[in-house]
Amino acid sequence: MAYCKNCGNPIDDNAISCPKCGAMQNSTPPVVDNGGFGWGLLGCCIPIAGLILFLVWKDTKPKTAKAAGIGALVSVILGVIYYVAIIALGAGASLMY
Repeated sequence: MAYCKNCGNPIDDNAISCPKCGAMQNSTPPVVDNGGFGWGLLGCCIPIAGLILFLVWKDTKPKTAKAAGIGALVSVILGVIYYVAIIALGAGASLMY
């Protein structure tokens, strides 16, 4: 059971306005912010999508934004490590001949 924000009378949980005083109640649904693994995986597979999701959700869904941002960051770091390893292996192979 919820109570009116204006007069304090009991009202239905889903009421948009108080039946007694007519005051509008908070009718926005709560934001689900679970920081799911799927958003981190998406950010890892498509880093630009992870960055965009991080920037869009950083104020409204901080846990989900963090998961997408970390996924994007992990992907970029792994890419840099991969390219450094390829360059090092190529330089090492060229010195062997």
